[in-house]
Amino acid sequence: MTLSTTRQAAAPQILDRCRELVRPALVESVRRLHPWHAETAAFSLGWSGADGEPVPGSQGKGVRQALAVLGAEAAGGSGLDGVTGAVAVELVHTFSLIHDDIMDGDETRRRRPTVWKAYGTGPAVLAGDALFALAVRTLAEVPGPTGAAAVRRLSAALGDLVHGQAQDLLFESRPWTGPRAVLPHEYRAMATEKTGSLLGCAAALGAVLAGAPAATAEALDRAGRHLGVAFQAVDDLLGIWGDPQLTGKPVHSDLRRLKKTFPVLAALASGHPAARRLEALLTGAGPLDGAALRRAAGLVDEASGRRAAVTEARDHLRAARTCLDGVELAEGARGDLLTLIPFLVDRTG
Repeated sequence: MTLSTTRQAAAPQILDRCRELVRPALVESVRRLHPWHAETAAFSLGWSGADGEPVPGSQGKGVRQALAVLGAEAAGGSGLDGVTGAVAVELVHTFSLIHDDIMDGDETRRRRPTVWKAYGTGPAVLAGDALFALAVRTLAEVPGPTGAAAVRRLSAALGDLVHGQAQDLLFESRPWTGPRAVLPHEYRAMATEKTGSLLGCAAALGAVLAGAPAATAEALDRAGRHLGVAFQAVDDLLGIWGDPQLTGKPVHSDLRRLKKTFPVLAALASGHPAARRLEALLTGAGPLDGAALRRAAGLVDEASGRRAAVTEARDHLRAARTCLDGVELAEGARGDLLTLIPFLVDRTG
């Protein structure tokens, strides 16, 4: 077994360990909500069905929880030092998914109805707001200067997340080509904020709560932001070519919605002859049917959009590793981070 294969095999164990450490505190935190919001949150977290009954099986990877725990350990603290940060970022992540599904009109997530589909739009908005407030309160209750520093960091990440979400929505109204077209570097900046801000915040919060120097927290934050761009690039690949049995979404789902994703934008900006045919297809009248979706996916591939997204992910993985190499970290936790980072990007669902 190679080092790469060994690390890949170890990554799920790292995620499991961190989830088990965080789960009791997360459950206790959700219980503080209004019972209606607590039920909705439990459904969104995958703990229960819409009837309130427990649901066995997968409840998400717990990526942000793991980054907070490992951030604390990397800073020389205990994983327990990062648990409060892990709870806060998981609450924010859940809030963002609930609202994101409403904005996108998505009816399923992880092969289950989304919260707004199961409970209604109003209750879903309220549940998201309650989770947001609880996340801030969770960190505000941490005594001493580390609590205040943690709240400031989470607030900054929330500002970036909402800014990135706004950019993502505004991209929908911009044309595919021409002077107002969305360019790959704009999409990269959006992904850094929308996806990377909370991943970076998670790792940095763990370090802050463990009492790490500012330079350590900043390095972990930058690494998480690069990981976010790589994560988003892979998400975009799965949104076109992913297996519905693994992604929980229909094949070509992002193309069906005419969503401006990195592979498509890179293909259109490539100058390849297939880019013009792709543009004509995307700007044609009416929705794309099955045959047109298959053709569009083929043209994105032909114009090197798929290759560009893979390269983008790999470049940002290298940048994340460079951030970790530039600061002194506890060796065991650093190794766990280096194990986890490629695993989170090399996925099929």
